[in-house]
Formats: sequence, structure tokens, C-alpha cells
Amino acid sequence: MANPSKAKGTAWESAVRDYMNKTLGLVDERGKFVDIFSALNVKRAAQEGAKDVGDVHAVPFVLECKDVLRPAVPAWLGQAHVEADHAGYPYGVVVHKVRRAAVARGRVHFSVRTWTRVRLALGLGAADMRERYAFVPAVRGIASARWYLTTDLERFTRLVADLRAAP
Repeated sequence: MANPSKAKGTAWESAVRDYMNKTLGLVDERGKFVDIFSALNVKRAAQEGAKDVGDVHAVPFVLECKDVLRPAVPAWLGQAHVEADHAGYPYGVVVHKVRRAAVARGRVHFSVRTWTRVRLALGLGAADMRERYAFVPAVRGIASARWYLTTDLERFTRLVADLRAAP
């Protein structure tokens, strides 16, 4: 039998990919890509070994997907940033599964730096960004490197669509 933890992680990555493709209108009613060659299709990335490129690519984001009980968000965000850099994408975020909840309720975590860069790319003020995408800040101690902002996968997918449509 395959590694159960790996199977669980793969299932979560696939669920995130499928949800985003459907919500963004990139697949038909059967789940087939409308345009198989579109760079905007959300895809699971191939394993790259030492130069890991993240779990899911949703231009312009690399998503590091986590299906674990105990969150370690600041460490995961560091991993997401390294993997986004390896993949050549500007933004890395973490998508953490919420137990016994729909995929759309998964938690998407942004570092403060990534959140600010995305906010500026959208041309939004901080209050507008928080309100429009329902971001909630988490402050962990005095070290700002451990601070992050969280929304759900439903609102994150809307943010991806808005960012892709931005001039």
C-alpha cells in the first residue's frame, strides 16, 4: 500500500486544483480543460526533488498544499516562497485543509510581504483588500516574519481571477 500521508496530501492537492479550475471556468461540465494549452489552467506540479516547485500552480501563484492536523504556517510560508522562486512565479502561498469542511473553506495563508505585493498589484488599500477578500491577520509574537494573513479558498480563487484581469 502507498504511503497514507502522501496519498492524503495528493488528494488535497487534487481537490484544490479541481475546485479552482471549476470556479475559474477553466473546465467544462465533465472537468475537461476548455483550452488544454492555456497557461492559466491550474495544475499540479511534477515533483522536482531538491528544487521543488510547489504543489499546485495557479498563475501567478505557487500553492503549497497542507493536509495536516497541526499547522506550522510561518515555516510553510517560507517553504512556499522558496518553491515559488524555484518555479519562477512571483507569489507563494499555503492552502491548509480544514477538517470536515468543503474544499472552498480551506485556509489560504499569505505572508505580510506577499499580501502587500498582491494588494499593490490590485491597486487596493489595506482596508479594501481585507474587506474584499475577508482576510484575517495572525500576529505571532514580535517578529513580523511570523505574521501572516488568512482567507479561504473561495475568496482566494476570486482574488486570482481579479489579479489575472488587472491591467
